[in-house]
Formats: sequence, C-alpha cells, structure tokens
Amino acid sequence: MTFGESIQTCFTKYADFSGRASRSEYWWWVLFVFLATMVTGVISDKLSALFSLAVLLPGLAVGARRLHDIDKSGWLQLLYFIPLLGWAILVYWAVQECKEPNRF
Repeated sequence: MTFGESIQTCFTKYADFSGRASRSEYWWWVLFVFLATMVTGVISDKLSALFSLAVLLPGLAVGARRLHDIDKSGWLQLLYFIPLLGWAILVYWAVQECKEPNRF
C-alpha cells in the first residue's frame, strides 16, 4: 500500500474499528499524522490542535485494525496510558507480521 492509498483508506474507514490493517497502511498513516502535525504546528498551535483532534478517531481505528491483523484486541490500545512500557509493547506489536489465521 502506498502513502496516498493509506491516507485515503484511513479517512474512508474513519471510524471503522472492524477488519484488519496492514503494516504499511498503519505506518504510512503514522507518518502522515506526524508530518501534518509538524506542518500545522509551524502555522498555528490552534490549527495543530484542531488537526490532531480531527485525526484522533481514524488513528484509533487504524490502530485497532492493526492489532486485529496480529490477532489482538483493539482494546489493547489502552496500553498507551502506561508510559514507556505500554508504548514499547504497542510499537513492538505494530511492527509484527500478520498472523494467519486469526479471529478477525
């Protein structure tokens, strides 16, 4: 999946928490959000906050779909509330290859 396809897919599935997301879809989305947040932050802090709020739901959705791809529940994103350790676990899972077959 390319950069553009990933962004289009994530906005198309804005609040779709079912299904699966490939590694490329997830990581292209993360890169897009990072770059766009940096650019909007240079322009205005309020614009950056608005953009971050606008991409919060699709970010959670693609994160849940990515976890589904490795046969884990999307609720495990709550590990983000555990500083460092939770983040490290989620990044480790995000780089894993998909597991076939899985329940999602």
